[in-house]
Amino acid sequence: MKVTVVGAGAVGASCAEYIAMKNFASEVVLVDIKEGFAEGKAMDLMQTASLNGFDTKITGTTGDYSKTAGSKVAVITSGIPRKPGMTREELIGINAGIVKEVAANLIKHSPEVIIIVVSNPMDTMTYLVHKTSGLPKNRIIGMGGALDSARFKYRLAEALDAPISDIDGMVIAAHSDTGMLPLISKATRCGVPVTEFLSEEKQNYVIEETKVGGATLTKLLGTSAWYAPGAAVSVLVQSILCDQKKMIPCSLLLDGEYGQKDICLGVPAIIGANGAEKIIEIPLTDAEKAKFATSADAVRTVNGDLKL
Repeated sequence: MKVTVVGAGAVGASCAEYIAMKNFASEVVLVDIKEGFAEGKAMDLMQTASLNGFDTKITGTTGDYSKTAGSKVAVITSGIPRKPGMTREELIGINAGIVKEVAANLIKHSPEVIIIVVSNPMDTMTYLVHKTSGLPKNRIIGMGGALDSARFKYRLAEALDAPISDIDGMVIAAHSDTGMLPLISKATRCGVPVTEFLSEEKQNYVIEETKVGGATLTKLLGTSAWYAPGAAVSVLVQSILCDQKKMIPCSLLLDGEYGQKDICLGVPAIIGANGAEKIIEIPLTDAEKAKFATSADAVRTVNGDLKL
């Protein structure tokens, strides 16, 4: 089955690389607006195929969406970062225009496509696709929760001095430094609550380090991360194409779940051949419910900058 990745920068190329290396897709198409860029990235990645043992075909195109026809899944990574002096409204206006046009082109050539949104602000861009694409809500997924949960598990393993395969945990709510909600109360090591092992101080450290995970990497790298975002996307794509029905936190349009409507926020969901097949409502503490509601309010404020 075919997968399209729009945006051949570091994140998009990482998505393509991880999807190809896992060998579950027949073809990955990279799309970019920069002349020759996607073609070059695709060629470079294909020259690793014999070395890394995959048979997935990777091709690139400069803006020719006809080459994406028949894609089962499409990943939108395109957009610009916020520049000095740029207001949030200006950034959202530019990225909204890009994401809206990309989604329309994808759907034109692949009307049954499932779209995964990576572009920032991710919850707002996911909401935009819902409002402008006409796709059913199960076929529009924001990637954020999958990445945030991976970062949470990394910090938990670090704090516990444990192998990460022992760790389970998830992050819900908004994909932002202030809005994400790492569920420390639900996190476990081999089924045992991590609260049995970690002091309250350590728990708070893990939560705060998770919340600033993206900002920490941007400060260290001078740009956004790409390996973990690409891996998070590949997990979602594989669960769809292979109908794995994994429960993965991701940004979805809510219609009463968790007390919220007409907003995209990170919640656990079953991801299978039909996309987000079922939202799972897990019990939250009163404090977690309050934080989720506060996160929703913040996302609604950002959504207000969309010109729908």
